[in-house]
Amino acid sequence: MVSIVVTGRGGAGKTTMTSNLGAYFSRRGYTTLLVDGDLYLPKLAFHFGIDNPAYNIHTLIKNPDMRVVDAIYHDPKTGTDILPGSSNLYDVLDIDNRRMREIVREIQTKYQLTMIDSPVGIPFDTISTFRLAQYQLIIVEVERSPVHSVHRMIENEVVKLKRLGEAYNLHVGVVLNKVRESLPKLRDIIEFLEYSVDVPVVGVIPFDYRVPEAANNGTPVVAYAPSAKASRAIREAGEILGEWALGEKREGIFGKLYSTFLSILHGHRVPAGKKF
Repeated sequence: MVSIVVTGRGGAGKTTMTSNLGAYFSRRGYTTLLVDGDLYLPKLAFHFGIDNPAYNIHTLIKNPDMRVVDAIYHDPKTGTDILPGSSNLYDVLDIDNRRMREIVREIQTKYQLTMIDSPVGIPFDTISTFRLAQYQLIIVEVERSPVHSVHRMIENEVVKLKRLGEAYNLHVGVVLNKVRESLPKLRDIIEFLEYSVDVPVVGVIPFDYRVPEAANNGTPVVAYAPSAKASRAIREAGEILGEWALGEKREGIFGKLYSTFLSILHGHRVPAGKKF
């Protein structure tokens, strides 16, 4: 039983990565639950085409007598189970986020993997669940920061979230998301994160228009467009995360990420053992 909390700033792609990594592991045969922990702006349901779920984490919070399993939705396209939030404004008012921990504690034992999608920035909604998790995955979009201040942005954003996770004894990793081919110094950014910030980079996901297209169709891109560049990179991140968090066997984890990213962009395979 492994639990991962997903954090990061607004627009970085936390919900997108939660839905796609969850779908990846479900399709690999793991029993997987995704929890929408963004209690005030929940979006996870949209990524699976779940429209206005009648039962959700908000109804569980407001009705402690309700069984958690009654609010779980199964996605037949990916095999993933989802505990969504409510899109109703009145449901998000007067929410006691402390009950989130009780809900996750009750249901996570039924799954091999639970991923909890957090709100923007410091994840106050989901922080009560950090004691139930073993891993934290920080999603970073470096494109939104000028190149000359990328390191400052990482220090301001990643270091704070890393320290928060470590305060709860979580193993912390980073996924670089929406990376464009033209981004200079990508290799330097990976090295800075891994050696200066001391946090492993478990994925580098290219910017890909198929990702929002898939979300608009209510299907994670790994299932909607398996051959898309983002899908291939997400599978690579899933393989790395699988070894890191789930004990799968795989050779050459972090050193090949940069060259793998380039191979995905340019449509060729990287020779085995290639390092950057």
